[in-house]
Amino acid sequence: QVQLVESGGGSVQAGGSLRLSCAAPGRTLSAYDMGWFRQAPGKEREFVAGTSWSGGSEYYVDSVKGRFTISRDNAKNTMNLQMNSLKPEDTAVYYCAASTTGWGPMAHFGSWGQGTQVTVSS
Repeated sequence: QVQLVESGGGSVQAGGSLRLSCAAPGRTLSAYDMGWFRQAPGKEREFVAGTSWSGGSEYYVDSVKGRFTISRDNAKNTMNLQMNSLKPEDTAVYYCAASTTGWGPMAHFGSWGQGTQVTVSS
């Protein structure tokens, strides 16, 4: 397993932006396929976006396409989620996850961060 540390969550008004970051001290994230999940109170955990270990492929759920961008910064050993045009429906705890099997919703993600709260008010 990889210890993942998330940051960047917070509270914004609808239409605002946040940038989430995922780091793994002592490990190289470029060795893993990576993904972001979110979970709102009373709802199941939902896959949001993923990126391949090479950074050459991305996957987004339809609800965030055009608004969210997943990326890697290998020089800083981080994986990021830029969230623009945020909606109240985006309110959730967001989790960073690492996989050795893929970067889409059907991949197995064996390592998880602690979660960071994103709250979007109207």
